[in-house]
Amino acid sequence: MTQILHDAHETGSHPPARVRWAILGVVLAADVLDLLDGTITNIAAPTITHDLGGGTALIQWLGASYALALGVLLVLGGRLGDKYGRRRLFLTGLAGFTAASAACGLAPTPGTLVAARLVQGAFGALVIPQGFGILGATWPRDQIGKAYSLFGPVMGLSAVGGPVLAGFIVDADLAGLGWRPMFLINIVLGGAALLAAARLLPRDTGDRATPVDVPGSVLLGATMLALLTGLIEGSAHGWDAIPVLLLLAGLALFAGFCRRQRTAPGPLIRPSLLHNRGFTSGLVIGVVFFAAVAGLLYVVSLFLQQGLGRSPAAAALALTPLSAGIVVASIACYRLIGRLGRRLVLIGFLVTLAGTAHLLALVTVSGTDTGGWSLVPPLLVIGLGMGACFGSLYDVTIGDIAPEEAGSAGGSLGAVQQLANAIGAAAVTTVYFRTGGGAHATTVSLTVVAAITLLCCPLVRLLPLKAPEQHH
Repeated sequence: MTQILHDAHETGSHPPARVRWAILGVVLAADVLDLLDGTITNIAAPTITHDLGGGTALIQWLGASYALALGVLLVLGGRLGDKYGRRRLFLTGLAGFTAASAACGLAPTPGTLVAARLVQGAFGALVIPQGFGILGATWPRDQIGKAYSLFGPVMGLSAVGGPVLAGFIVDADLAGLGWRPMFLINIVLGGAALLAAARLLPRDTGDRATPVDVPGSVLLGATMLALLTGLIEGSAHGWDAIPVLLLLAGLALFAGFCRRQRTAPGPLIRPSLLHNRGFTSGLVIGVVFFAAVAGLLYVVSLFLQQGLGRSPAAAALALTPLSAGIVVASIACYRLIGRLGRRLVLIGFLVTLAGTAHLLALVTVSGTDTGGWSLVPPLLVIGLGMGACFGSLYDVTIGDIAPEEAGSAGGSLGAVQQLANAIGAAAVTTVYFRTGGGAHATTVSLTVVAAITLLCCPLVRLLPLKAPEQHH
């Protein structure tokens, strides 16, 4: 196998079809592992907190820490792959991710678990950006569409099945380990993917001349860490001087990051992109909306378990209509984006708002007596609205940028979505816990999410009219 790949690389040809499909399988496996580990703590957080302690702060950090590290380092991971070789970064990232998963599963304290989640997200940021580059180097241009077409269905199935699998693993209490096998299983899955990747991925040397903005990444990471720590500490222990100072420090660090992006030789975000009104508007709207819905998912999971007394598996099953709605709408909107453009984004916002309002009314009226089947319609509608936005907002955002800026824009938008997930997990759950938890806190949190979604609707007119033709 190694000789086949070497010969293909030397002659400039592509490896045989069976090798290409095997490489695609490795890339997909890595992306699935990332998606699963980004979402499983939504379901398992109450159980983990009950076992380790840590209170509300641990619940908030479990999801935010992974998304924080992934979002901060995602663009940097792509640049490192260009500089040192995608194969090397993919293998390094996958090995580190697997080891960090083992550390998560064996963590004895809340602090060690959060630290392991940060490391897990950091190594995930080395793996994920390499996938499309590896496929581009191993698949013929006229056939690569077949490879890309599998990402939507596979990621969709993972989004639906991952939390359900996590819930059943927690409920099964395998060998008396409770939630820990949810992470420990990655030793087997990640180890198998690592062995396959080492055997299959073609060698590449990279380009040592590629600029890497390490100081920019450090400033962005420090910014997000200060802001999230301030939010979480304030909600958990009260708004005394420390969380306020952390928030102010985060704003100061963000100013330093913005200055760095204007002066760095290879900035994480091209300054010309920030001068583009449509792109900047999409960036801001994306942060606000994705943060709101990420927080919504966390709050609904907490309400199902802490308010309605559902087990992790039952809570995960209750959320499947929402996940299914995201998958269905994402696939459907892929064909509509070219015709509807930014109107599709507005439709997604309005559908999400309608589902959130329905869920808000249901919880307000029924409280902790809310029946399981009554949750299906509003959660399905929310999922359909979210899927319409996921499949269109960022496509439209790059509608009027220059073709040579597309790579930088795509990497920046992917990173921003992960950072929005971290912000939302911290901010909306802060509202939830500060209002006491349970049904009342859920209604307040849903009201905040509905208000944010409503605010996003008129801002859609700032986006470009259409997505670029070649993109969809």
